[in-house]
Amino acid sequence: MPSLLEARNLTVAYGGIQAVKDVSFEINEGELVCFIGANGAGKSSLLKALCGMAPAAAGAMHFQNQSITHLPVHEIVRRGIALVPEGRGIFSRMTVKENLEMGAYTRHDLAIDADMEKAFVLFPRLKERLKQQAGTLSGGEQQMLAIARALMGRPKLLLLDEPSMGLAPLMVQKIFETIREVSKAGMTILLVEQNAKLALEVSQRGYVMESGAITLNDDAEALAKNADVRKAYLGD
Repeated sequence: MPSLLEARNLTVAYGGIQAVKDVSFEINEGELVCFIGANGAGKSSLLKALCGMAPAAAGAMHFQNQSITHLPVHEIVRRGIALVPEGRGIFSRMTVKENLEMGAYTRHDLAIDADMEKAFVLFPRLKERLKQQAGTLSGGEQQMLAIARALMGRPKLLLLDEPSMGLAPLMVQKIFETIREVSKAGMTILLVEQNAKLALEVSQRGYVMESGAITLNDDAEALAKNADVRKAYLGD
């Protein structure tokens, strides 16, 4: 499979503190790849760097063989990278429909309404709440909306930051079933998730981050069987 995203020796720093330290990895087209690790390991900072929200202090990032290292956020979005942020980041005073329309703000084609209907197939509950103010939705419904909004931009790469955070177990199951479904439809996904068991179950490959650095990478199945991973992240 051709490489879609490549990071080489990427470092992200806040003041004098390095949140991401000399990290190198790649994501191939059509893959679902996860990054697991403890809270504060640097996973979210890595995603912020990939979408331009945190500047790279060193290293390089390439998307579709073109440098995105110093591009602003809006240009990275136009290139085809969409982030579903930790905490969802929905527009709480807008309706569900308006949030979905915001996801398509870079588009000028005639298929926006059709893609909105596709989002309702994935998340029927959103159609029931189309005119409802997004801030009044449940946490799970807001997570559905955040994912659907990102998909409305027709991204080539979907970045998911802690999609299970704060959700009831049944809703977590629904969200991960949808992530698997979106992946099977051909979407390339980079998943950051503290629930290592779930992340490894849906992914093809995985990376383990500790203190800002990648310490392990392998097929997801192999990582799930790794004794150190099982002890640190799977509760064995």
